[in-house]
Amino acid sequence: MDKLSEKDICPAPIIFSMIGGKWKLSILKALIFKGTKRFGELRREVEGITQTMLTQQLRALETDGLISRKVYAEVPPRVEYSATARGLQLKPVFEAMHHWWLEQES
Repeated sequence: MDKLSEKDICPAPIIFSMIGGKWKLSILKALIFKGTKRFGELRREVEGITQTMLTQQLRALETDGLISRKVYAEVPPRVEYSATARGLQLKPVFEAMHHWWLEQES
């Protein structure tokens, strides 16, 4: 049997680490479907998330290239978060999950 190359290995664990967990999908959903948000807006949008957890999850999503963070030189500082092009490519995944859910309800 031939040895598997890196490209033949299923990327699911990598993808799950990028978007998995309790909060990342909720954050991504808000940014993908509702557009750019400030920190406070995201915190209200993602019900139940703490400020610390939101900060951690936003940093992880930014590191993975799924969201971008823009800081405005204002007093007080204004920070906005947006889905990147890479993050927006997940929109069909959210839509597929939605359609799957609706089919389960039938």
